[in-house]
Amino acid sequence: MKAGFDRISDEIDSSKTEMVKTLSKVISIKSVSAKSGGTGETDRANFLESVLKNWGIKTKRYTYKDDTSTDRPSIVARIGESERTIWIVAHIDTVSEGDLSAWKTDPYKAAIVGDKVYGRGTNDDGQAIISGMYALRALKESKAILRYNYGLVLVANEEEGSTYGMQKLMKEGIFAKQDMFVVPDWGRTDGSYAEIGEKGVLWVKITIEGEQTHASTPQNGKNAFRYMIHLLDQVDRLLHKKYAKRNKLFNSDRSTFEMTKHEKNVDSVNILPGKDVAYIDCRVLPGYRFDDVVRDIKSVASRKEFRPVKITIETPQRQGPAPITKKDSEIIKLLARSLKDLRGIDLKFEGIGGSTIAAYPRMAGMQAIVWLTADEDKLAHVPNEYAKISDMVNDAKALAYLFV
Repeated sequence: MKAGFDRISDEIDSSKTEMVKTLSKVISIKSVSAKSGGTGETDRANFLESVLKNWGIKTKRYTYKDDTSTDRPSIVARIGESERTIWIVAHIDTVSEGDLSAWKTDPYKAAIVGDKVYGRGTNDDGQAIISGMYALRALKESKAILRYNYGLVLVANEEEGSTYGMQKLMKEGIFAKQDMFVVPDWGRTDGSYAEIGEKGVLWVKITIEGEQTHASTPQNGKNAFRYMIHLLDQVDRLLHKKYAKRNKLFNSDRSTFEMTKHEKNVDSVNILPGKDVAYIDCRVLPGYRFDDVVRDIKSVASRKEFRPVKITIETPQRQGPAPITKKDSEIIKLLARSLKDLRGIDLKFEGIGGSTIAAYPRMAGMQAIVWLTADEDKLAHVPNEYAKISDMVNDAKALAYLFV
């Protein structure tokens, strides 16, 4: 371990009980968007900002109203006097609790069982929030000489695409081109893997307008549902055939195009639907262009067999694909050193089909890495979500080590 880091490590260890208490309070403050039945992040942001200010850390809040007129606040803090900053970015919103009957405990009341804290948002992204905050405090309290400024971003709206969170912050002039980012929002059980690449996320909404009639007289109408079935089948075949390139970096090594949401069309079995709406979730490997995917979908929709109906193609979500972070980049070398020195492990790399905040600095040409110690594949958006206390403490140490 680097000389002088013992004091910082001890500071984090001595904060373990307080870290658990802070996480428990965070979990008790519901932070779900209005679209998902919540009220947004304001109450949680107020609490977290008060904690930072009580530690003597200056903060700045950036609040944007979403399309429901709900405030979506993000908090930015930074210490140090360097020309460069490493930003630790964690999101303060969560998905909803889902099926309450599947939870063994109250999702909004932290339950501590051994080394685990259960509750909605403990893993996604409460563990990262706490590790990032207490690493910052340990560096400040130890009066360590920082090689880089420590930047902390507690960001809103990640679960719905970051339209009113990181995307807005990227335009505020907060981040410099030479800055680097660590996003603790994905990881493996022992912390030995970092995510350096993400597929682009493209949601395609298809609306078909035909003509409603009684189901016993289909010749008098145009069954929008039937046209949708044929269209989706042809689109599915075309996209999987054309965008078939593989990349072994990714845990799912090819682009995926999945038919997901299907909106309600009619209430009665004996009504032939005149309108049908369906969605395709596209996860596209770097190297392909969204515009080409959309153009291909529209080309299918323009075929002669679909002319009797009106078809509208929309893309409510477009993120990336972002460039892959190079394995010899500075931020990767720093994290690799931290894990080797503190845990004796060699850092390995992976690409994922999910999306994180790291996509936005990557698209801006900045270095970004996604890393966390967690049983991530078992925890994301599931009932009985948990974070390990030991992971939270040890990740705080690994983050702090980047700066000394």
